[in-house]
Formats: sequence, C-alpha cells, structure tokens
Amino acid sequence: MDSSRTSQSNSWIFPTVILCLFGFFSLMRPSEPFLIPYLSGPNKNLTSTEITNEILPVWTYSYLALLLPVFVLTDYVRYKPVILLQGLSFIVTWLLLLFGQGVRAMQAVEFVFGIVSATEVAYYAYIYSVVSPEHYQRVSGYCRSVTLVAYTAASVLAQLLVSLANLSYFYLNVMTLVSVSVAFFFSLFLPMPERSMFFHAKPSKEGPPKPPGKDAGPGAAQEAQGTAQQESRSIPGSLGAGPLGSPKTGNVLSRNFVQWFQDLKECYSSERLSYWSLWWALSTAGFNQVVNYVQILWDYKAPSQDSSIYNGAVEAIATFGGALAAFAVGHVTVDWDLLGELALAVFSVISAGSLFLMHYTLSIWLSYAGYLIFKSSYMLLITIAVFQIAVNLSVERYALVFGINTFIALVIQTIMTMVVVDPRGLNLAISIQFLVYGCYFAVIAGIFLMRSIYILYSLKCQKERQRLPAVPSPVKFHTEEPFNSILSTKL
Repeated sequence: MDSSRTSQSNSWIFPTVILCLFGFFSLMRPSEPFLIPYLSGPNKNLTSTEITNEILPVWTYSYLALLLPVFVLTDYVRYKPVILLQGLSFIVTWLLLLFGQGVRAMQAVEFVFGIVSATEVAYYAYIYSVVSPEHYQRVSGYCRSVTLVAYTAASVLAQLLVSLANLSYFYLNVMTLVSVSVAFFFSLFLPMPERSMFFHAKPSKEGPPKPPGKDAGPGAAQEAQGTAQQESRSIPGSLGAGPLGSPKTGNVLSRNFVQWFQDLKECYSSERLSYWSLWWALSTAGFNQVVNYVQILWDYKAPSQDSSIYNGAVEAIATFGGALAAFAVGHVTVDWDLLGELALAVFSVISAGSLFLMHYTLSIWLSYAGYLIFKSSYMLLITIAVFQIAVNLSVERYALVFGINTFIALVIQTIMTMVVVDPRGLNLAISIQFLVYGCYFAVIAGIFLMRSIYILYSLKCQKERQRLPAVPSPVKFHTEEPFNSILSTKL
C-alpha cells in the first residue's frame, strides 16, 4: 500500500523532467539574437525592406490564423501530438533557415514558426493533465524557469561566440538546429495523457480544481487529488468514444463551446479581471511587435556589417533583469485592488518613454538601454497580470482566458502590422515605426491613468462619507388620520 502511494506521489517527476528537457533545448537557440544580421548578411543577402515588409509580417498572420484551431485541437488530441508537431516545426524552421534562399523560402520560415508559436500552448497545458493539482505550482515554476535559463544561456553563448571567437551566424543556426532536434527527441518520451482540461475531463460537482497560488484550507490537497483521479477517467460518450464527425462528437463539441462561452461571459463580467485582461492584450500586442522588429532598428542604428553588435548580451540582460523584477514583485506587499491600475499606468509610461528614446537617439547604446527598460517593465507587469487574473480562476477557466487574451492581442498586433508595416498600409520606416509604438503605449498609459484616478477619487469620496456625522431622521406622523383633521383638532 505504501509503495503504491509512493509511486503515485512520484508519478509527476518523470513527465516533468522530460518536459523541462524539451523546454530547455527548444529555447536553447543561440541564433535568435542575430537573426536579422544573418538574413541581411552574405548568407541570405536580403534587404531591410524585404525583411521588414515581406518576411516578418507572415509570422503575425500565420500565428493569428492558427491560434484558435490549434487551441481546440490541442485539448482534443491531449497535448502530446501537438508537442511533437511543435518539435518537428522547430526542425523544419531551421532547416529552411540554413538551406533556403530568397524571400519565398524565408516567408515559409515565418509561416512554420507561426505553427511553433501557436502550438506553444501545449507545453504549458500538458503538465496539468499528467500531475495532480497539489503539484501544479511547483511544476509550473520548473517549466517556466527552465525556459528562462535556456534563453538567457543561449543569448550569452551566442554573444561570446560572435565577439570572442568571431563565429559565423551560419554556425549559430547549425547549433540551434542540433538543439531543437534534441528537444524533439526528448518529446518522444513524454507519457500520453489520459485526460485533458475540456474534452476528456470528467465534470465535477465540486467545481474545477484551483490554480497554482490559490489559498487552500486543510484537506484541500486530498480533495484536489480525488478530483484529479476522477478526471483521469474519460466521460462516457466523450470525444474519445467515437470518431470525429459522429453525432456524439458533434454533441460534445457543441456542449463544450456553449460551456466555454458561459465561462468566458462569467469571467469577463468581473470588472477587475476585464481591466487586467485589457492591459494584457494591449501590451502583449505592442510587446510582440517591438520584439519582432527591434533587431531591424538596431541594424539601422549600427549596421552589423560595419560595427560590432551585442544583441545577444542585450537579450540576456533584458531577460535576466525582467526575471529579477518579476521575482522581486512576489516579495512586495501591495494592495493591487487599489493600486494595480496605477502601476499599469506608471510602467506603461516607462515603456512609452523607452520606445521614444529608441526612436530619437542616434546611439546604439541608448537604444539598447531603452530595450532593456522596455522588456524588464513588460516582464514585471505581465507577471502581476497573470497572477491577478489566475488567482480566483480554475485551471480550465484560466486556460480559456489566457487563450482569448492572446487571441485579442494577436488581432491587435495584426492590425498594427497591416497599418504600420505592410506595403499595403502606411509602410513606415523602421525608426518611425518605433515612434508609433511609443505613442501606442502612451495611449495605454492614459487609459489606465484615468482608471486609477477614478478608483482613488471614488475611495476618497467613500471615506469622506463615512466620516460625516449621522443626520437625525425627520419627525414623522405615526397616524392614519388625514393631515387636515389633525390640524383642525389642534386649532
């Protein structure tokens, strides 16, 4: 009996280790900080205009088109096949980067990398299907930390190889191809989950399990474990019970979509959650746009063919600084209900200022500094936003809200790309683009500054009303007789 309990308690270790190894090697991509110098250099010989207007926008469009279908498919096929698809897409991406030539081949690179981005949801959702709820917080921390370590290590390694060993960008891509191939190898050993959040989960009358970070009373671990054991059995007539397209499958699909709609309606009926989600979507759209085009700005400020570049070092410092800021905020006691919107406004002002600096400065070092401030601010605030949204939601509802927020962010980013970058739009120069992004974050800051002023003013008025002395109630006639009869009697 004791041995079976021990094996159950340790059953989360193997899939967690394999998933962390997959996450580490899939993010260990030393070529990424030097992608634009590689494309514009002698290996590909593409112009800045071709990269900006014809190649990079393909990623945004493909990511948007694939996100929702992949989100549904991921849960239906129970995660592992989508993780395998992501691993294969990584390999195809870098094979095309190494051996493809011309604009069309690089557009194919961006499309396949859009598949990589859309399938990323499977990496973070997989673990909730193979471990019991009491391990959610620990395992989530491991999976997110290992990706951070991998990205930082890859950026540092790339910078050292380029600056000290004068290594060609081509060989950085070879190293990345080897790394993502190792990641795909490890993904083959992931156990196939027996359940998923939606299609293969048993509904519980007690409600869905709480997310990591949610306070739990005594006995909550046992209750959560019992819920997980119940969910591990597929519901009769679920999607796993019949072929896709059967009447039973159609009924389950329709029921799930109706349930998702009701859950989202209930989640977004919370004013506080709606404003945090609004910031998440708006800022993530701007952040993705900046990260996608910042290397082109740096190449414009200091062409890689004529000067030493330090993209890898900047990415490593920015990621590490953002991680430190996100870690520090977990040890600061703040009334986020009162000051949350003010924090969003203040840091959005900082983000806008850093983007204005990147636009106006002629110094590549000041441009690097602006990016460090921008990325660190975003990583700090997105950590707070994720916690504020997730703390009162079940894992299932958090997954839905995360998916919808990401989709809205992609819609906004696609509109920005079509208006600002695309040749069919304004087709702005790269420096002017960052002026637009700075104005965009200034608008975000204005929205949340007005919101925070409203909250603080409302609180002040409420306190003043509480300090006012009680007003005596007016004298009332406790009689059923008409007023005229009373008056005539007294006269």
